[in-house]
Amino acid sequence: MTAQTPPVPPFRDPQLPITKRIDDLLQRLTPDERIAFLHQFAPAVDRLGVAAFRTGQEALHGVAWMGPATVFPQAVGLGATWNEDLVRRVGEAVSTEVRAMRARDDRVGLNVWSPTVNLLRHPLWGRNEEGYSEDPALTSAIATAYTRGLRGDHPTYWRTAPVLKHWLAHNNETDRSETSSSVRPRVLHEYDLRAFRSTVEAGAVAGVMPAYNLVNGRPNHVSPYLAEQLRTWTDEPLLVCSDAGAPSNLVDSEHYFDTHEEATAASLRAGVDSFTDHGTDSSTMIGRIRGALDRGLLTADDIDEAVRRQLSVRFRLGEFDPGADPYADTKDFDTPAHRALAREAAEQAIVLLKNEGGLLPLAEDTRIAVVGLLADECKLDWYSGTLIHRSTPLEGLYDRFGAERVTFAEGVDRVRLRTSGGAYLAVPESGDTADAVRGAEGALDPALLAGRTDLPPLTTDATGTELALVDWGDGVLTFRAPDGRYLSVAEDGRVRAAADQPGGWVVQETFRLEPHENGHLLRHTGTGRYVTVAADGVKVADGSPEVFELVVTQPGEEAVAEAAAGADVVVVVAGNDPHINGRETEDRTTLALPAHQERLLRAARAANPNTVLVLVSAYPYAVDPAELPAALWTAHGGQAAGTALARVLAGDVSPAGRLPQTWYASDADLPDLLDYDVIGGRQTYLYFEGEPLFPFGHGLSYGEFAYDNLDARVEQGDGGEGELTVSFTVTNTGTVTADEVAQLYVRAVDPSVPRPRRELAGHRRVTLAPGAATELTFRLPLSVLEFWDVAHGTLRLEPGSYEVLAGASSEDIRLRTTVEVEGEPLAPRPVRERGLDAADFDEQRGTEIVDRTKVSGDTVTPLGGASGELIFKGCDFGPGVSGMSIEVAGGGSVEFSLVGGPVLAALTLDTPTGDPYAYTTLHAAVSAAGVHDVHLTLRGPLRLARVGFSG
Repeated sequence: MTAQTPPVPPFRDPQLPITKRIDDLLQRLTPDERIAFLHQFAPAVDRLGVAAFRTGQEALHGVAWMGPATVFPQAVGLGATWNEDLVRRVGEAVSTEVRAMRARDDRVGLNVWSPTVNLLRHPLWGRNEEGYSEDPALTSAIATAYTRGLRGDHPTYWRTAPVLKHWLAHNNETDRSETSSSVRPRVLHEYDLRAFRSTVEAGAVAGVMPAYNLVNGRPNHVSPYLAEQLRTWTDEPLLVCSDAGAPSNLVDSEHYFDTHEEATAASLRAGVDSFTDHGTDSSTMIGRIRGALDRGLLTADDIDEAVRRQLSVRFRLGEFDPGADPYADTKDFDTPAHRALAREAAEQAIVLLKNEGGLLPLAEDTRIAVVGLLADECKLDWYSGTLIHRSTPLEGLYDRFGAERVTFAEGVDRVRLRTSGGAYLAVPESGDTADAVRGAEGALDPALLAGRTDLPPLTTDATGTELALVDWGDGVLTFRAPDGRYLSVAEDGRVRAAADQPGGWVVQETFRLEPHENGHLLRHTGTGRYVTVAADGVKVADGSPEVFELVVTQPGEEAVAEAAAGADVVVVVAGNDPHINGRETEDRTTLALPAHQERLLRAARAANPNTVLVLVSAYPYAVDPAELPAALWTAHGGQAAGTALARVLAGDVSPAGRLPQTWYASDADLPDLLDYDVIGGRQTYLYFEGEPLFPFGHGLSYGEFAYDNLDARVEQGDGGEGELTVSFTVTNTGTVTADEVAQLYVRAVDPSVPRPRRELAGHRRVTLAPGAATELTFRLPLSVLEFWDVAHGTLRLEPGSYEVLAGASSEDIRLRTTVEVEGEPLAPRPVRERGLDAADFDEQRGTEIVDRTKVSGDTVTPLGGASGELIFKGCDFGPGVSGMSIEVAGGGSVEFSLVGGPVLAALTLDTPTGDPYAYTTLHAAVSAAGVHDVHLTLRGPLRLARVGFSG
């Protein structure tokens, strides 16, 4: 007799629908196994042959944290390309390398946490580098392209499973797990949700990650919008993965729930499916889930629904069909094609801000001085992989123009630190200790990587060591030893020249000099402790700080001026270190270029008027270009950044990057970082009424382009749905082959509510040879003209005239015409029948939106419990009302009036409700008829949920 082959379980049968396969596997899992699947690190189920699985592989612009990989430009740089085809190809390369790395290292995950689609509303946001644009349409276009590349094009199997970050309205690092973004309905629907929605509807998204912050007083990890919005946009299951540590924050920092069992149950019921908390140790979260089940806060069905969504991703990744998965044997890694793509992306991301007098491109025989703190740097950020290849601006210019034609001055201040006893800090010889690159071996959590302790700590001697000092702004300093290593502090508290670059979750390579008596104390920012000098070496400690004298042996501007004076052209490379003064956990405080770099720029300009400023940065700066003939900006451009810059400066490539966000002229133009009302605060190019330093969409070229033959027509059916078709011709009238980014904007001519000054409706990046022309056609649904009607809770297409504008930026408009659109006029609010939800205001002053309950709903409260005002326009009281009511909690009063008239009613909570969620209804007599604007004044720490009318 021969043994029979056991039947293949249905979940292993690729011929069955995924839903049936998921059902089969789910019923085979025990309750404990299902619960264990809800942690980021889901364990293996050996009896079923199910492997371990983890959510979360960072892949924002290359495979991050897992060692060497191809490094592409930062996300904001990819946004600056305005090129969906390029970004899709970058996504393909990144996901291919994920698969190749996974084949040799099972720590690499296929559920990638990327891209970031938070809008770049405020340029001081520390994570500006991670987003694509301030505009929702451009953000969605680039994000959709990247997710399509990450997903792959197989109809069934996905190369990787992208998760969008960070849901929702998240643009501040300051107190990010405690602050609430007050987002009015129009901003929610017209701005913050749009980038997510369009990307999800495109069909290449596996899920989202909620952000750390709260929205309207409610943590994003219990957001009702996960169910009310996100999961209504697609029929496909979407996996919601928590951000790291955020489940615990619901109790520990946000104090939103009293117990972790309540918090875990609430987030799971709101739609979170995978909990990223306590690292690889799942026991804490498993205990909380079991506790919630025991208390009746969760049901088995709640658990099953979350497990289903996770399994859906795993099936789509081919985990259970190794023989059918087309991506299972992917091996392409660091290929010539990937290296070429990294250079192409870096070239396309470069934005030419200014070019007067034809200084650029540089002639072949130009003698170049390249100077500045970033001139010989190829900086990485927190979400970068480890460089395999590296090209700095200096190296790129050496290769392109020849080392004999290029001189270099970094511009660091050369200093020595003298102790109160007269000795100097000295860096001892490190012997044969091998160099180490932070993160080269990869780490599931690079925040846990320790500093080096195998090198000798600093000592003191009679002459000391000359150090390279850089002031990165706000008094944050780095010191670098002659061998290129940065002074750093490890866990033992010793100060060593040990780091290849500043970095880490808590940067250990930065210091501050604080005036003290006749010298300075040197404070280490990572620990907050002061540097001391002891018999066994230099260390940081709580007591006995050393008083240092900073002895400057050569100011950086001297070397810069000397190099600049001997050159035909000086290229000043300035910008930021992505780990210092503006990064995850830390917002910037100013748009200004740090004073050290301003000194270098002034010195170069004074020595040589032919000065080109190259800003290499993760965000905009307010740098006055008036005295500069040429300026460029690029995000940190990855492994090929230097080569790309040199090719653009030489004219091998005509620059065609475009700014993905407004560059403001000064800090005075910026709203408060926590003001999320882009409409009321007149923020971004959509509403900003000042004069920017450089506008959204700006970018120059070595070529010249003409725009002609604009045609726009509207086709509408009886139901009001229709299409706006726009075409125009772009001609290269210059002498070089170049790319042009043609941009199409729309504007409501006479809107009934505040609408954008102009809004991007389409764009196209095209390559044209001299004399060549192309006709561009855009077919747009009329929904691009809609706005959110707060009076009726729906999107509305308003009838009237709309201007169609075509040009090279949001302010460089070359062609315009007007079209007439039929729609539904904005009707008065039927307040007699429907009343007023407080958050549906038209205008406000001194208020914020907070949560009505911990599950759903909004209310409005005065900021700080003081007073605030709400305006509701076009309220139709019909033939008349004789009474009103308000639903309120807390304590204080509400005054009701018609705009321009006296107070008609004042309703006061004589006895405050102790619970902010305990609402009571107050009544008052009031007389109003016809259509009026309503004015409400809120006084005291109350929450107003709703106003009703009767009679």
